[in-house]
Amino acid sequence: MEGVQVNRPEVLLAMSHATYRAQFGAAERARLAELAALGEPVQVASLDEPGARERLAGVEVLLTSWGAPRLTADVLAAAPRLRAVIHCAGTVKPVVSDGVWERDLLVTNAVDANAVPVAEFTFAAIVMAGKRAPFLAARARTARDDWSVDGIGDLSNRGRTIGIVGFSRTGRRVVERLAALDVREVLVSDPYADRDEVKAAGARLAGLDEVLTTSDITSLHAPALPSTRHLIGARELALMPDHATLINTARGMVVDTSALEAECRTGRLFAILDVTDPEPLPADSVLYDLPNVMITPHIAGSLGTETRRMTAAALDELELYVRGEAPASPVTRESLETSA
Repeated sequence: MEGVQVNRPEVLLAMSHATYRAQFGAAERARLAELAALGEPVQVASLDEPGARERLAGVEVLLTSWGAPRLTADVLAAAPRLRAVIHCAGTVKPVVSDGVWERDLLVTNAVDANAVPVAEFTFAAIVMAGKRAPFLAARARTARDDWSVDGIGDLSNRGRTIGIVGFSRTGRRVVERLAALDVREVLVSDPYADRDEVKAAGARLAGLDEVLTTSDITSLHAPALPSTRHLIGARELALMPDHATLINTARGMVVDTSALEAECRTGRLFAILDVTDPEPLPADSVLYDLPNVMITPHIAGSLGTETRRMTAAALDELELYVRGEAPASPVTRESLETSA
């Protein structure tokens, strides 16, 4: 890579060993070696491992990911030359501490890259919900000689109203993908969203109650914040029309699980849940056995080869840093207050 070989910053990778193996193959390690000065060890899962503290003393950039140790005051004190924390995954909340902001360190994440598979999964879930496929599949397991579709609502993706709660990176991508369907309208509820940006993406900004009341399928994309805890509770679920579907690929705490159990037990609503609260649900949760509920084990986000997309984004950030250019996905203390 032209012009990048000089003044390479010393970089240490801090993440679990399994994450490192998943996210850094031969191509990723080769690109990292072009951009950075790497010592031994290259990667650590704990900053108490042999050699980790010695590396910290000279490190300018930390590349973190899942399983990274928290950057406490003690860790930061051991890293006097640290200038940047580049996260090879989504939220940095488990990693950063107040000391990171007090040191005015550059922090970036790969939330944009992680939003791609979540949006893909959500779009697929919306299509499947429109045809009631997960719920008819559950019915077929017990009623094997009865393939009727009575009492389950309309089996169509045409003319649907789709609600998106949270115009996040993922929510925006879902809205854009919905242009492939012949839906009636896409509604977005988000107190921080810009009306014109929502319109440009192909949706209409509306209040949460309107979204819930009028949408055949409502998909949640709100971040985990104190203000979003149980954003969808008994009152909100009661607003949803009969046979409507709730999809949650965001955070489990956005939904009041007890309220959802009570509502789904009646059979009035359908639910597709990739995240729950708690996660996993207790073994005796009624949601496991209801034919109108589909639960997947938090698989919408980056897994397998999808994690390499986040690695590429992080290495792009490292290259921008080396070149002295502005980061593509900076994170600030303020931005964390309204994002994942």
